[in-house]
Amino acid sequence: MPGMNSGVNLSNPVVVAAFKAALLHQGLIVLLILLVFGLAWIGARAWLRRGAGGGTGKQASGSPAPVLAEPAWRRLLRIGFGLLWLFDGILQAQPKMAVGLPSQVIEPTAASSPAWVQHLVNWAATTWSYHPIQAGAAAVWIQIGIGVWLLAAARGTGSTLAGVASVGWGLVVWVFGESFGGIFAPGLTWLFGAPGAVLFYCVAGALIALPERLWYSPRLGRLVTAGTGLSLVGMAVLQAWPGRGFWQGGQHGTAGTLTSMAQTMAATPQPHFLSAWVGSFASFTATYGFWVNLFVVAALTVIGAAFLTGRPRLIRPALIAFAVISLAAWVFIQDLGFLGGLGTDPNSMIPYLLLAAAGYLALVDVSPAEAAAGVTAEPAGWRDRFQPASLRRSVAGASYRTVASVCAVGIIILGAAPMAVAQANPVADTILAQAINGKSATLDTPAPAFSLTDQHGRTVSLADLHGKVVLLTFLDDTCSTDCPLIAQEFRVAGQLLGADIQHVELVAINYNPLYTQLSYIRAFDSQEGLTRVRHWLYLTGSTPQLQHLWSAYGLVPAQLLPAGAMLAHGDYAFVIDQSGQLRRELAFDPGPGTQATKSSFAAELTDAARQLLGQS
Repeated sequence: MPGMNSGVNLSNPVVVAAFKAALLHQGLIVLLILLVFGLAWIGARAWLRRGAGGGTGKQASGSPAPVLAEPAWRRLLRIGFGLLWLFDGILQAQPKMAVGLPSQVIEPTAASSPAWVQHLVNWAATTWSYHPIQAGAAAVWIQIGIGVWLLAAARGTGSTLAGVASVGWGLVVWVFGESFGGIFAPGLTWLFGAPGAVLFYCVAGALIALPERLWYSPRLGRLVTAGTGLSLVGMAVLQAWPGRGFWQGGQHGTAGTLTSMAQTMAATPQPHFLSAWVGSFASFTATYGFWVNLFVVAALTVIGAAFLTGRPRLIRPALIAFAVISLAAWVFIQDLGFLGGLGTDPNSMIPYLLLAAAGYLALVDVSPAEAAAGVTAEPAGWRDRFQPASLRRSVAGASYRTVASVCAVGIIILGAAPMAVAQANPVADTILAQAINGKSATLDTPAPAFSLTDQHGRTVSLADLHGKVVLLTFLDDTCSTDCPLIAQEFRVAGQLLGADIQHVELVAINYNPLYTQLSYIRAFDSQEGLTRVRHWLYLTGSTPQLQHLWSAYGLVPAQLLPAGAMLAHGDYAFVIDQSGQLRRELAFDPGPGTQATKSSFAAELTDAARQLLGQS
């Protein structure tokens, strides 16, 4: 999918260092958030209690209504998925994740989906590939923030909002990161993670966000267990469907679908004992593929049917069997889900199992008294909560959980804000250009003078351009590889400069010693769409003039390749200030020429020009 791959090596030291620096800086901000909110809470609590005469902030009349304990099913979901979000956030901090997620995770996931899914995912992933540092760091802090929020907020509005946040971010990841969990792709199977791990995060978040009056209803348990049973029976049907490759272990040297998956997982970088286990399972499946698939189909059908009955005595052993089978599939087929350096979560088995266990607990862990009693009295309305006395009681009575929840919201905002700003910026981060060519060299020497002929036949000298910032490059007018890419980056830079282009000249000098005529210059301009670019000059001259300039600017002379092929030459760009001083030299190899890297080079040129304009 064009535009998703940044073209930068996953372990590029420039990008990895920038990603680590961003996480470190934002981590310091997180610590500052925790410190500020903690101190503010302690100070406000002490001051308000002192102002209330040492009281605890309780209402003067009456006793508060008894509060029922949080149900076990909800506590399991809240803590379990809170820990999963934390773990996912830590996985997002892996060094290769900044540039590797679009090309190594998102793109392969979407590759087998219909074209409309690929286009949708590609559109969303453009932000990541254009701004890998901001997007990578944002994913880390958003997921850590949601995890902390779920763990800290046990009930009340904060807990409800934490569930909503889990649903919202989970849907984003499920749609754009997992391509709808692959539900529109062929080969959908429970064994490989269908219908997408993060979809279970969404379901759990929705259950956590339910009003308290629904927490104690046995109907909720019946709905969850029925939904679990229905999904398992559906997965059994898909697993049994003929022609999908699951009934074949390996025939005539060709591995079946399940065998192939296990072999792929065994090759993932991981501890030797794990790869040995997975490899052994792949060999077993290659021999007994039919019986392995039959066992999976039968197990899913029986377990799903037991959950559909809604009877605890049948669901309990089914849940135990489901746990055993899920953990076995997690180890032998999904290979724990997060190994190899680019895993984003532990895959679907653990969240699926948590959801199934929560459904069982919701079905059996409700006493008649609790179901009849409901919850405490309705909380005060929003208008009452903002009254001074109510605010004083809220702050004075706030627990560490409340403070931690507020801090978690701050962490989420810390991650979301840079991502939102990056989304609004269609230009790629200059870190991509620097990753390919390194940072530009700072100079402060007089630029070698020139007096050449432009594409219109007019004489142009460097002295004529004094008072403007000059972005200078050298282009071969017959080149068909790098030079057209560089020309396009200059064209985009002219667009990005906007009104500032009035104070900038985009200049190219011919880098071809054989074809110096104006007709070749004009043909190149026409071919690359440069004829309408404002303040664009393509200069040429005699071969001796050009060779003198190449030497003056330190360029390697162009060389004619064997068999009359095009010229071999280097790629360069220079920034000259308003007084004619060379200020920067940019290594300008356009690299893979992807949309992200081209935009990054153009941004680097634009930034260099604006820095000099801002100094004038």
